[in-house]
Parts: sequence; C-alpha cells; structure tokens
Amino acid sequence: MDLQGKKRIEAVLAIAGYAASGGAVSALPSPGAEMPKQFVLTAADIGMYTLIWKIYFEEDLSQKNLLEILAELGIVTIGAVGTAYVVAKVSTAILNEINDWLGPVGWGVKAAIAGSLSSLFGLGWMLYCDRLYSQKEVAF
Repeated sequence: MDLQGKKRIEAVLAIAGYAASGGAVSALPSPGAEMPKQFVLTAADIGMYTLIWKIYFEEDLSQKNLLEILAELGIVTIGAVGTAYVVAKVSTAILNEINDWLGPVGWGVKAAIAGSLSSLFGLGWMLYCDRLYSQKEVAF
C-alpha cells in the first residue's frame, strides 16, 4: 500500500473515532442544554479537522491557518459550508431536545445523527486534504 493509501486509512479511522465519541456525547440526555453541547461538539470537529491535516501534511494546523485555508476555497464555498454546518448544528440541537423526551430510543437517534454529521463533514475535509496531498505529490 502506498503512503497516500495509509494516510487515507488513518484519516478514516480518526473520523470514525471522532464520530463515535461525538455520538456518545450527544446520546447523553441533557434537556435544556443541547445548544451548549453543540459548541463542545463543534470544538471536537475542529480538532478532527486539524488531526486530518496533520495526518496528510505532518504539520500542526492552527485555527488561524484553518481559516486561511477556508478563505482560499473562496467566499462562496465558505458561506455555503458554514451555513450548512450552522443549520445542521442548530437543527441537531432542536431535534436532540425533542429526542430527550423519548428516552433511550431518542438518545440512540441523537447519537446516530451526531455521528453521521461529524462523519459527513470529516469525510468532506479528508477529501479536500487528499486532493491537496495528491497535487503536492505530483508537483514534486
């Protein structure tokens, strides 16, 4: 297996770990406190993005660098992705409040939704990093 293939596997495993832990955190019932929980999950997502970057490029990515990279993608992309992310988080918080009333079944639904969202955004970031890595390798 080539180096890029190993990086892909490592990134997918990192995404799976973050998705599982995010799902576990979401599953915990916390009526009335779902929005603050989304802030914690957002911070974890940022940690996932920086880890994926480190896997591919073997350098730490600060929050400032992350914003610069997003700026390079273009204002339209930032707006679309940012809006989708915020809508997903707010919708998840509202849905989680409703699911808290359903007991264990609702908690399972919350875990699945949170894990899926983290996976989706993480895979999107991984694909972006993978493309950059491919371009970097071709240039050398």
